[in-house]
Amino acid sequence: MLKKVDKVVALAVVGAIGIVWVLLVGFDAFRTLAIETTSVGQGTYTLTKAMGVVLLTVPRRAYEWFVFSALIGSLLGLGTLAASGELTALRAAGMSKLRICLSVALSVVALTVLVVAIGETIGPAGDQKSQSLLLQSKSNDVALSKASGVWARDGSTVINAKRASARQTEAGREVHMSDVRIFEFTDKGQLTSISIAKTAEHAAGKWVMHDVRRTQFEGAAAVSTTSATQEWKSGLDPRMLSLSILRPEYMSLRDLDRGIAYLQRNHQDSQTLEGAFWARVFYPFNALLLAFSAVPFAFGALRSGGLGKRIFLGIVLAVAWYFSQRALVNLGAVYGVHLAVANLVPALILGFLIVLYFRKYA
Repeated sequence: MLKKVDKVVALAVVGAIGIVWVLLVGFDAFRTLAIETTSVGQGTYTLTKAMGVVLLTVPRRAYEWFVFSALIGSLLGLGTLAASGELTALRAAGMSKLRICLSVALSVVALTVLVVAIGETIGPAGDQKSQSLLLQSKSNDVALSKASGVWARDGSTVINAKRASARQTEAGREVHMSDVRIFEFTDKGQLTSISIAKTAEHAAGKWVMHDVRRTQFEGAAAVSTTSATQEWKSGLDPRMLSLSILRPEYMSLRDLDRGIAYLQRNHQDSQTLEGAFWARVFYPFNALLLAFSAVPFAFGALRSGGLGKRIFLGIVLAVAWYFSQRALVNLGAVYGVHLAVANLVPALILGFLIVLYFRKYA
């Protein structure tokens, strides 16, 4: 049953989380806007469009920063209650640390439901619209369609790829496209050939297509040829093309699931999408656990510490959690551990430590 004490704790925690959340998202958006202003003047890209591009990504940034906001906000909210003596009063009234922690959890759960809804709906949609606006402004030769993938133009040649991905390597930016169709036209708009490739990639400064079937139209006849590998002489800029590629961590669970199924059907590596998929699945669990981990500090050193100390502890915990989680996930991927297990292990370790604390001190 909800009691007045739950409202007191919830108001303190939710208010602190809200303030931290707005600040973190605002700083991140402002930093991105500062970077985007360096591209103003390229094509039809203006300051107004740069602001629009950044604003469309705010829902996704809110989703990304919520976990850290929940941790730091919980520290601040409980720290405020501890500093004013309210936590001591609650303990004197017979409330256990676990019961107070459950009050924090109730408020965090409500916020997490809202954030997950944002991350699965307007977050990915906003990112796609942001990228489309960016492409339309910076390049007239590349377009993004949710239904048919990436479209690009290289002179009199039109390229379509159902899916595309990009990664940064020591040699530079590599772009990989799947289910590629290349339409070549004359200056008068007459179709001269169609090339269909299973994959195409840009690496080491050149484009290479794999499993290619090319159909050449000559008058009333059509001649088809096939080749396992074929170099593709194209001036298509991979840097512009990479702007049209939505990063896996920005995609919804449904889109990630479809992408994984598509890659597996075509016997392609789906590890990147699977990692992003399971990270999203365990996202609510991680947010709740981090909020739980803030509670022990509220009953200890935070009572004698100020605002700066709470923020510092929150940042240290958030950074330690982020890097340890990524390290364990990457280690699991290297040794062939299922990515669901690799993403679950860090949360289980944190949960185990929290259980130990409450069994001993609650």
